Amino acid sequence: MNYWSSDLGFRSAGAVVEVSLTGNAANVMLVDSSNLTSYKAGQSFRYTGGHYTRSPVRLATPSPGHWYVLIDYGGAVGSGTASVRVLSG
Repeated sequence: MNYWSSDLGFRSAGAVVEVSLTGNAANVMLVDSSNLTSYKAGQSFRYTGGHYTRSPVRLATPSPGHWYVLIDYGGAVGSGTASVRVLSG
C-alpha cells in the first residue's frame, strides 16, 4: 500500500483542514486513529473526503479526536506532492 499521511493531532469537531495537491488527481481522506489502523491493515474503514482533481481541498472534522490526512492514488500510477494546514479548530 503506497500512501502519504499527515498527523493533525487532536482537533475539535468542525476543524477545517486544507490540503493542497500538485501532480495527479488523488484520493484525499480524513480519518481518525481507529480508521487509520483499519486502513493500514487493508480492512474497510470510514473517512471524510474522496477523489479530487482540483486543489485546494477543504475538509472538516466531523467530531473531536485525533485526526490524520491520507493521500493515495487508488492503485493508479501517480505522483505529486501535498501540503496540509489547519485553517481552524
